[in-house]
Amino acid sequence: MRKFIVERALPQIGSAEGEELKAVARSFNITLRKLGSEIQWVQSYVSRDKTFCVFYAPDEDTLRDYMLRTGFPADSITEVRAMIDPTTHA
Repeated sequence: MRKFIVERALPQIGSAEGEELKAVARSFNITLRKLGSEIQWVQSYVSRDKTFCVFYAPDEDTLRDYMLRTGFPADSITEVRAMIDPTTHA
């Protein structure tokens, strides 16, 4: 499976309370259960007005379809080609 970063503009999502964030996660999980194991949601990062979500999926089209089904369509989907961190130089 390939790794992707999904970016979405969600005005004021950074001000969301626990229950609101749980509702978003619930929507993701319900849709994932309906689709089976074709897509894996790893985690999401929440900023003031955007979310950045990490997913494993077979391809971008499958992931874009999933995002539409959740009710939170993607503004952009970027495939991760490599990862680096502080230990990469060693």
